[in-house]
Amino acid sequence: MSANVLLLLQSYQFCLCWLVLPFPSQVVYNRVGKCGSRTVVLLLRILSEKHGFNLVTSDIHNKTRLTKNEQMELIKNISTAEQPYLFTRHVHFLNFSRFGGDQPVYINIIRDPVNRFLSNYFFRRFGDWRGEQNHMIRTPSMRQEERYLDINVCILENYPECSNPRLFYIIPYFCGQHPRCREPGEWALERAKLNVNENFLLVGILEELEDVLLLLERFLPHYFKDVLSIYKNPEHRKLGNLTVTVKKTVPSPEAIQILYQRMRYEYEFYYYVKEQFHLLKRKFGLKSHIRKPRPRPEFFIPSPLETEEPIDDEEEDDEKWLEDIYKR
Repeated sequence: MSANVLLLLQSYQFCLCWLVLPFPSQVVYNRVGKCGSRTVVLLLRILSEKHGFNLVTSDIHNKTRLTKNEQMELIKNISTAEQPYLFTRHVHFLNFSRFGGDQPVYINIIRDPVNRFLSNYFFRRFGDWRGEQNHMIRTPSMRQEERYLDINVCILENYPECSNPRLFYIIPYFCGQHPRCREPGEWALERAKLNVNENFLLVGILEELEDVLLLLERFLPHYFKDVLSIYKNPEHRKLGNLTVTVKKTVPSPEAIQILYQRMRYEYEFYYYVKEQFHLLKRKFGLKSHIRKPRPRPEFFIPSPLETEEPIDDEEEDDEKWLEDIYKR
């Protein structure tokens, strides 16, 4: 467990029924693509002006895997930023302590893997509502036959874009920079789970974004205070709607089933994170108001229990529980 996360957990203080973290000066949001990150970045721009923290962003959007020298350089640049800072970029997990730096507090958000894949598939081709009448074309060099490739053909005929290793996308953001983190399998999955437990203060679920924002506001108030009210503001919701991917279509049931098979490790990780997130919600008395999930295949793991009402754990100390969950 990183020293910073351990310090935060040991320093929890009670405020009514909520636990409020002390003020961390270094936060990293290594945002996963097509998991609501542009919405969150819009919020962070508002919050950084409102609360006076240093929002550090990057113009590099398509380089998530770094060489050792690139890791050292990026960690140096992040660590020397004016504090308190929140750094955000699409980049796989960086181990600051490996290079002698102080490990920051990590946060992130993920979503249903098939939904993430579909959103990215059509976004690359047709952009979103921020464009003009024909929308913003994200990939002008893409050939027309590729741009209008039927999603079912891509999946059923095993095109590279619709097969592994390119479908193995979410786990490397948590596994890290090791070459094996890019290989679909148990090793990368287990390392990703370990990093979630030891280095991430919160990994939320996009399908329950309001609850994610509420917990971020409670855990990191100096960064996220009032985030939920800003998010619910009609003017912000109007901006957020512009980031919705256009021209999305749903693949056939046969194609969906094939995606499930190809993304089995992604789903095991997703449901693990979802279960941990629901555990946090129940501990803080939050109800789960979620849409009915799509039917799941039965080929890998049983669905974790999802509780609509908060569970009342008698005789359990909340502070001890929070320490225990991060020790696992």
